[in-house]
Amino acid sequence: MKFSIDHLRINPTTAMRRTGYRFQHKIDQTGELSFVREVGSSGYPRFHMYAKLTGSRLDISIHIDHKKHTYGEQTRHHGEYDDDGALGPEVDRLKKILAG
Repeated sequence: MKFSIDHLRINPTTAMRRTGYRFQHKIDQTGELSFVREVGSSGYPRFHMYAKLTGSRLDISIHIDHKKHTYGEQTRHHGEYDDDGALGPEVDRLKKILAG
């Protein structure tokens, strides 16, 4: 699921920390920042997002990882990308915190 926050006034990493997300890494090729928020005690399920700042607009792509991928070196995993289930309320929560 994708959404944007216009007129972000603080550093994206600081903003994500305020929402309970932890910085993972930066993707050098795209400039995207990877953040996660674990829901389970084992690290899964977790919300996983990629965020990119363009001017003062923060573009976010978010999904749920239900468990760690089981495909060796490939990046496929067991995830949820639509706004049904827990993803919709999480996006609403993020919008309220980041836009307000």
